[in-house]
This record gives sequence, structure tokens and C-alpha cells, in this order.
Amino acid sequence: MAPLNALTQVQHMLTFIWWLSLGLCILLYVILDGADLGAGIFSLFVSDEDERGAIMSAMAGTWDANETWLIVAGGVLFGTFPFVYGSLFTYLMVPLALALWGIITRAAALELRHLAEKRYQRFSDWAFGLSSLATTFFGGMAVGATLLGFPLTDVPDQVPTYVGGALRFITPFSVWTGVAAVIAVSLAGGLFVRARFEPSEPIRQHAAKWTNVAFYMALAAVAITLVVSSAIFPWVSSKWFGPHFWVWGLAGIVVVFAIVKMRLASARDHDLAAILWLNLAIAFMAVGMMATMYPWMVPGTWTIYAGATPQVSIITFTLAMAGFFPVMLMYNWYQIWVFRARITKLAAYDH
Repeated sequence: MAPLNALTQVQHMLTFIWWLSLGLCILLYVILDGADLGAGIFSLFVSDEDERGAIMSAMAGTWDANETWLIVAGGVLFGTFPFVYGSLFTYLMVPLALALWGIITRAAALELRHLAEKRYQRFSDWAFGLSSLATTFFGGMAVGATLLGFPLTDVPDQVPTYVGGALRFITPFSVWTGVAAVIAVSLAGGLFVRARFEPSEPIRQHAAKWTNVAFYMALAAVAITLVVSSAIFPWVSSKWFGPHFWVWGLAGIVVVFAIVKMRLASARDHDLAAILWLNLAIAFMAVGMMATMYPWMVPGTWTIYAGATPQVSIITFTLAMAGFFPVMLMYNWYQIWVFRARITKLAAYDH
């Protein structure tokens, strides 16, 4: 796909930087809100209503800031890569709409549970858990569908648009990435619950068993995804098994090291360390994914330079938005610091 407007060297560099920024936004959303989503899925298997309420209370001070990174990612995509935004969101209209339904329902359940009568709190709990599951699954499906690419129109002097049906995103691979996403956030959610509750709370033992199962399921999910990706995507196998295969091997060793350290930290009840090691592993895998995809933004469909905003717009967007990132990072850090204390089930969201 040739760019509709040639980029200058400065615009070329800014496009690359904004692509990295988009990746950072998505990574921060996955790390921060992924733990919340996983805790929501875990809550479906918690029988004590006070413990379910306490899980909500554990994220009450931070969940909205965590989700802001998804909004920022959408803003960066719209402002810097409008051609990709228009066609990709048309292609993914159904899974993204379902994921958005999950986000809205989850937010309503979080904010309204403590106002509901006792008989309706169970409904809020189910809404919270199922919407966390839906958001994760359909978000994961959207990622898998994006990796598969999609067809575009090819009319001279016109912006390429999506060609295909509303359900084209449904494939065995996209369904698998949805399942894998649920497994991954379940692990993060279990670690989050262990880190947020007092050591004497029984729910920590429940979360420990949950995390133990999720850990081995996540290992299997990563292995299956790597094998399938290298088998069905030429752009993956050409990099992983090309002349620089050793770089990918070193990255894999780092990820394995971080996972082992996470497992050891969790076994020793070093909950914060376990979360940080898991996040490090996720970050390395995310960087590896972006490096594998480069220069594609949507493999086989859009490169980051073909999909970039034309001419002076990218400079204007940079001047308007670049300062927003440090503010967001400080805001996130401040909220996490303020609400860092462990809680008990007496802190349930209806008390």
C-alpha cells in the first residue's frame, strides 16, 4: 500500500514515534485494566457477597484512570493514523461494540452496586463479572482479527476503505486470541486480588489456587499462539527464523526469566514483585510483537507510513497532544499510590 501523501523526514520520524506511543497506550491499558478485568472474571467464582464487593472496592479508586489509556489509544489512532482508524473500526465494528458494551456495563455495576438493594446486588455482581469476561474476550478477538488483516478498495485518488462483511472478523484464530486473552487476564486478576487483600483474608487462598491454574493455562496459551502465528503468518516466520533469529531467542529467554521470577515471587507471597515481573514479561512480549509487525500496522493491509495522517496534520497533532502523556502517567501513578493499601472483605463496596 503506497502512501496517499508523501511524508517528509520529520513527518516520517513523528509517525514512527506516534506508532510507539500507540503501542505504549495499549500496553498500559492491558497491564493496568487487564488486572481489573481478570479480577472481575475471578469474582464470578467467588461465593461470598462481601468478598465480591471488596474486589470492586479494591479497584474503585483506579479503574477509571486505567481505562483512560484505551481512550488515549483511540485518540492517537484517530489523530495520527486516520486511514487505519476508519477502515479498521469498520472491520471490527461488531467485536468493538460488544467490548464497549462490556466496558459500559462494568462501569455501571462498579458505580451502582453500593446503591442497590441487597436483592439487586447479586445482579450487579453478575453484570460486573460477565461484562469483564465479554470485554476481554471480544477485545482479544479484535486483536486476532487485526493480525489477520482485511481487504481494502483500490480506487485511484480515493482513500481505501474496508471491503467485507460485518462478521468477517470471526475466524478460528480470532476466537482463539479471545480465549487466550481471557486466560491471560485471569492470571493477572488473581495476582491483583492477592496483592490487594490483607494476608489473613481467605480470598487470598482462593486466588492462589486460581493463579496456580491460570499460570499453567497461560503458559500453554502463549506456546500455542506462538506456534500457530509462526505457521500461518509469513511475516512472523520470516523474522523469527530469519538471519536475526538469535535476537528473538534472547527476547524469549528474558520473558521466560521474568515468568520464572513471577512464579517464585507469588509462591513466596511477594505479591507486588509478582505483578511487576508479570508486567515485565508482558512488556517484552508486546515489544516483540510490535517489532515483528513492523512496518505493518495491520499486517498485509496498512503500514504505519501508508496509514499516517497526511502532510502538516501530524505536526499539529504532535504539538497539541505530546504534553498529555506525562500528565496521564503522573495521574495514574498518583492514584495507584493513594489507593495502595490492602483491604479486607469488610471494605465491600456496599458497606
